[in-house]
Amino acid sequence: MAKLDGKVALVTGSGRGIGQQIALKLASEGARIVINDLDLEPAQETAELIRKLGGEAAICHGNVSAPDFGERYVKTAVDSFGGIDIIVNNAGYTWDDVVQKMTDEQWYAILDCHMTAPFRILRAAYPIIKAQAQAEQAAGLEVFRKVVNISSVSALRGNAGQMNYSGAKAGVLGMTRALAREWGRFKVNVNAVAFGFIETRMTRADAHAGATVKIDGRDIRVGINPDAAKNHAARNPLGRAGTPEEAANAVYLFCSPESNYITAQTIAVAGDLM
Repeated sequence: MAKLDGKVALVTGSGRGIGQQIALKLASEGARIVINDLDLEPAQETAELIRKLGGEAAICHGNVSAPDFGERYVKTAVDSFGGIDIIVNNAGYTWDDVVQKMTDEQWYAILDCHMTAPFRILRAAYPIIKAQAQAEQAAGLEVFRKVVNISSVSALRGNAGQMNYSGAKAGVLGMTRALAREWGRFKVNVNAVAFGFIETRMTRADAHAGATVKIDGRDIRVGINPDAAKNHAARNPLGRAGTPEEAANAVYLFCSPESNYITAQTIAVAGDLM
């Protein structure tokens, strides 16, 4: 029997990159996945990959920052699979600039995506989690649930040009510790994973020269300077960036039964010393 058989996992931003690999990893261990992406097509792609593994998937596409998204996402999980066991708040992006050039729009867009959206999802999930936990306790069952919030090493050591992103991801760590105290009585483990340099469409060095992606109607520049990527690899004890699959494996650790007595913790997945 797989370790997550029968579990229902919500993974935001799971149509591409790290989020897709998280969804596939959890599905490979038996979880039923509620997929989310801004766009329907990549969400459908992930769902099809999961079904090819023999798994089950439902889709709730759209912007996680929308005021009604949290309620809609939780409803999709309950309507499709009857409950919630795992929540991975993964959706995110960067919109960088130095402080004197950063606009209010940049500031609030990043905070809304990385802090407000997870808050709304978790708030919407509360009555479902509470009811499940109380029913299990009344029946004498011990069932653990998992919340994994995605942060960044930018929250731990800062990064020039990312006051909005560093601040939001630091806020995620505070949210993680607070919720761990609130939901411990329901046997929910709440932890965070802080990613370093992981190779995705947002960070590819070969995409640096003017490449953009469309996010919520905005053209957001992606990619990093190739020299910066080489310098990172030279400084990193492992000598390279991480892969989305490696990032997903770290999230899986906090979703597995082996983490049942671990909560309010942050692990850095950066191939580096913090």
